[in-house]
Amino acid sequence: MSNRKEEILIVALHLFARDGYEAVSVSQIAGELDMTKGALYRHYKSKRDIFDCIVQRMEQQDSEQARQNEVPEESIEKVPEEYQNVSVEDFVGYSKSMFEYWTKDDFASSFRKMLTLEQFRNEEMQNLYQQYLVSGPAEYVKDLFKNMKIKDPEENAVKFYANMFFYYNVYDGAADKAKAKCQFEQMLDKIVEEMKQ
Repeated sequence: MSNRKEEILIVALHLFARDGYEAVSVSQIAGELDMTKGALYRHYKSKRDIFDCIVQRMEQQDSEQARQNEVPEESIEKVPEEYQNVSVEDFVGYSKSMFEYWTKDDFASSFRKMLTLEQFRNEEMQNLYQQYLVSGPAEYVKDLFKNMKIKDPEENAVKFYANMFFYYNVYDGAADKAKAKCQFEQMLDKIVEEMKQ
């Protein structure tokens, strides 16, 4: 991807995260970059094309995060054998790294904020919000917990993931972000210890 094309993508995502996808125009994106709409259209066909590239990048980054942490990238229906090899300790490490990713990584954090804003405006954004930030992760955790033979996998998955989701929001508003991250990790460890009993 050319530097200018990447720059457009990042600026657009930042604007979408601040103002919402619907509120941002191609003219506004171009204006932020001191370029004409025509110049922007040489890189992307439309605002929708930019958005589709953002979603595609998130899919790639999500897969990369899973690969780096050696956890399944796909659903249990697609790769059941990969779910057999994940330990609770590996999964806790992955969860801590995902918390860091969704809060500190500029692209992922901006994407999360954009979906949070836009989930109330249209069904597609609500579906993406659910897929990336609510029911998708909770279902993934439940499937892993089932394979780890954790008691009440659905209930424990909700407890586990609710903690992450809650602390994403605490982190966003925290004056002391290191403290918020530490609180998240302590609570996560406590939940895991309770699940093992």
